[in-house]
Amino acid sequence: MLPPVTDRALVDSLRDDLVASDYDVDGVERLLGPVAAAALHREQSLPARRALAAALDAAPSSRPGPLATLAGLFLLGGVVPRAALDRALPGTGTAGAERLGLVAAQGTGDDDEVRAVVDLSPYSSVDAVGDASWWLASDLGELVTGGRLATDHVLGAGGASLTLAQVTVRGSTGRVLDLGTGCGIQALHAARHAQHVVATDISRRALAFAAFNAALNTRAGTELELRHGSMLEPVAGERFDLVVSNPPFVITPHAGAAGRAVADALGDYEYRDGGRAGDDLVRDLILGVGDVLAPGGTAQLLGNWEHRRGEPWTERVGAWLDEAGLDGWIIQREVLDPAEYAETWIRDGGTTADREPDAWAAAYGAWLDDFESRDVEAVGFGLVTLRRPLSGPATLRRLEEHTGSVRQPLGAHIARSLAGHDWLAARDDAALAASRLVTAADITEERYLTPGAADPNIVILRQGDGLGRGVQASSPLAALVGACDGELSVGQIVGALASLFDVPSDDLAAELLPAVRRLVRDGFLAE
Repeated sequence: MLPPVTDRALVDSLRDDLVASDYDVDGVERLLGPVAAAALHREQSLPARRALAAALDAAPSSRPGPLATLAGLFLLGGVVPRAALDRALPGTGTAGAERLGLVAAQGTGDDDEVRAVVDLSPYSSVDAVGDASWWLASDLGELVTGGRLATDHVLGAGGASLTLAQVTVRGSTGRVLDLGTGCGIQALHAARHAQHVVATDISRRALAFAAFNAALNTRAGTELELRHGSMLEPVAGERFDLVVSNPPFVITPHAGAAGRAVADALGDYEYRDGGRAGDDLVRDLILGVGDVLAPGGTAQLLGNWEHRRGEPWTERVGAWLDEAGLDGWIIQREVLDPAEYAETWIRDGGTTADREPDAWAAAYGAWLDDFESRDVEAVGFGLVTLRRPLSGPATLRRLEEHTGSVRQPLGAHIARSLAGHDWLAARDDAALAASRLVTAADITEERYLTPGAADPNIVILRQGDGLGRGVQASSPLAALVGACDGELSVGQIVGALASLFDVPSDDLAAELLPAVRRLVRDGFLAE
């Protein structure tokens, strides 16, 4: 099936029709109800079909409203009469939607059936800029087709795309690169705060979808440029202030019998498989992205990495950071064992054990063989933030695991943490002691006491925003944080606490100043 066509006049008309129909995330939830809408988000269509049928039964006339027509057509893969779609899209009409490549009609009569040939879904997200509300065209998914995806399938906005959009540091910036743009979702987010956006992809089909989505969702004159090519090749020799990427990082067997087995059973999915062995694609991107970063420029990407027997992941991935020569902060958010990983990605392409047992078994076994060949015990998934220093060597090397919940959007928190790191790097302990700090508004204190005890056994400083960190604090540290309101310097507070706790001031400073540095770095305290 061909991708949609970007006819600017028709796309403008389509946008007007979609707005008039209330075909957005809130409108769909009002139509279907929150339970059915949430199930549809999980790719379970039955509750939505029942809710839509009930809404149609309750309608005062036999004619479905525009919102019901569009939801049934594009979200549930149903067929609608041509006359109903003409009413739902009065400016575009069924004929215009056909010319755009969105639908296929059996004929020109009012009762002739029309079906969707692409997914056109409302999209809503919140990033560090604010609310975003668009429509995204992509290939029809398994929910509609009932089978495995084509190898050149173009995804819509999945969970990984939403995560990257929310964790990206955003602020007014110059040039942004969206590497592996897919349907263009990251480029659309970047277009709201950048002067110029370049979006690349190895798939011409994906670029066609990205062009359509850009025309549908961006204002005239937006500087968004699409380029075809693999990885960093289309932008060699250029410099960007921000690089974002949800790359094809899925670890897929390629070598020997295991690689042939997966290729024969499933094919090669362009949107997720970069054609590299193991986690080489993520490693190569970490090592190479510095070549296109302007001084002070930031790269943020998603990726996964192998946990190999006898080698901590922090050492293995940390060596990539060292070789790259960039500031680096890597947060591991999830860990899967080899069997879980194989199941996840075989199922992701629409292959199931009950529907295609032979293909499932062949691919599953090949994945396990591939992992065993490299002593892989698990696979980590997470967020990678890299930065090219303005001058001199890298000063940030941070690898950590955080599998708990986070407060999205995370981009502003990451920006504050990076700024805190830079602030600390420019100050020795004397300058830190002279600083007047303020406790962040989201910090709370938890105290745990044995019944009847006068003093707490444990004090936890809890962060409500960002990564939601909890820090176990000594009584002096908790008291210092409580006193940081910008009036007194850190040194003055330490001196007062030394008198209160009857300990030498220098000894207490030696204990507290390193902890204060960590709290500034993590956003508990700020200047």
